[in-house]
Amino acid sequence: MFVQKLIESIREKRSVVCMGLDPRMDEIGQIPEYLKSDLDNPDDIILEFNKTLIDQARELIPIIKPQIAFYEMYEAFRALKETIKYAHKNDLLVLLDSKRNDIGATSKAYAQSAYEAYGADACTLNAYLGYDSVKPFLDYTNKGVFVLVKTSNPSSSDFQDLFSVQFDDIDKEEVEITRSKVRLERNYIHMARLVAKWGQDLEMFQDFTNLGVVVGATYPSEMKHIRSVLDTSFFLIPGYGTQGGTAADIKSAFKESGLGGIVNSSRGIMFAYKSKNLPEDRFGLAAREEIMDMNEKINKVIGL
Repeated sequence: MFVQKLIESIREKRSVVCMGLDPRMDEIGQIPEYLKSDLDNPDDIILEFNKTLIDQARELIPIIKPQIAFYEMYEAFRALKETIKYAHKNDLLVLLDSKRNDIGATSKAYAQSAYEAYGADACTLNAYLGYDSVKPFLDYTNKGVFVLVKTSNPSSSDFQDLFSVQFDDIDKEEVEITRSKVRLERNYIHMARLVAKWGQDLEMFQDFTNLGVVVGATYPSEMKHIRSVLDTSFFLIPGYGTQGGTAADIKSAFKESGLGGIVNSSRGIMFAYKSKNLPEDRFGLAAREEIMDMNEKINKVIGL
């Protein structure tokens, strides 16, 4: 099962770092220019870029996270599939960041796309359509799911921080509701409670299920509250580095064992050669150095 493979890899490599692979070819100073001039099409360029990063990172991290939008925009579907295959050959799990779901047959098709057509080990999911949109993904009992709960973007508060009204012990025919029966909680807490409910009957490995959540490193206080509600879920933690999240911000996601989350960095790793002022042909080595730095800082905080 996914969570077992993830935990075993984390322990073996002593790393909870997740490398995001979000290739950007249209911005100068992102994918090195020499790759773009030496190769003919987006599939080849992106695949070569990703392979170099995987070669440098494979023994340092347990998992990668390609964001599907950066492949679809270039029609680089072959590059995505081949990247996933190459990652698997190099002992890496793959979390496809697709955030797709729907209901009924459409949701089932999205699940089949992520797990079978692309071959990912896990995917991200927007579950605000309810449980029937999530179940087709959970039916793949050996795969992972990460449900959006509190995302790292600044405007996530527009909806996720709103209060929802919960009614305790209300009869359908009750016409008057007392204040003692009304409970207010943030939407992101309500979603966390739903995830906890959906995961109750799932198979576990070392106290964790395949059903995880997405919680941004940029919201450490909210992360602490969510962990108090969700005891058996791994956290996918975006927002580290470029978006402002630090090792100290993510501590509450992890248990005493050092398990409980994977910390994603995309631009901070992929394009580290820019921040380190290194030549573009050293982008792979710069990414490796950035991962090593992340591992050192994060492991010191979480006790891995």
